[in-house]
Amino acid sequence: MKLLLKKLQLHLGTFHLELDLEVSGQVIGIFGNSGAGKTSLLEVVAGLRKPTSGLIQIDDQVFMDTGTRLFLAPERRSVGYVPQDLALFPHLSVRKNLDYGRKPESSASCSINPNHVVEVLEIESLLGRSIADLSGGQRQRVAFARALLSSPRLLLMDEPLSSLDHDLKWKIIPYLQRIRDEFKIPMLYVSHAPDEVAALCDQVIVLRNGECLRTSRPTEIFETTTSMVLKPGIF
Repeated sequence: MKLLLKKLQLHLGTFHLELDLEVSGQVIGIFGNSGAGKTSLLEVVAGLRKPTSGLIQIDDQVFMDTGTRLFLAPERRSVGYVPQDLALFPHLSVRKNLDYGRKPESSASCSINPNHVVEVLEIESLLGRSIADLSGGQRQRVAFARALLSSPRLLLMDEPLSSLDHDLKWKIIPYLQRIRDEFKIPMLYVSHAPDEVAALCDQVIVLRNGECLRTSRPTEIFETTTSMVLKPGIF
């Protein structure tokens, strides 16, 4: 995937997101401290926020270009979005949550097999259960499955593991790696955790106060010790 953001500007009160970058990779991490603009960038790509100006292009598809007055509506961008709160329907069963996300085969250019998704994420035993009865890690897997069943051309993940403790997070990361390796769908992955970014991403956008400090491979940003830490001089 090639992500092109050209002279992109988004103004939210006193916060300003201003980006001009091009980066390629299968899984691109969006990394930075709280308030850096990570979620705002993801919402801009999803079409949930409309920037003041700029161009957004994924591979050969332009999502937005103020120069030509083009703005694709969110439903036309073919993205699968997993927000921080997962946005599952607690009054519905797991199966019905998945059915809600599933795109009709007639409208999907490359429909994903639901049985394959259920198998990869190991949720078959959960299908008849209520969302309210699931553990945190089980909810995460259901949210991933629902996003996949929309047959997206791009997955957007907004800190999906932030509510999990360290041990549970490392039980869920292998499922994200399976998604990456099995379905080959490009992904933008937002996180403030270096270990998550290093485990999942092949390129990283480092944000601070709405600006891009650099784009690099994870090995150029993080040092490998008993825990992942930033290399000196990144911020």
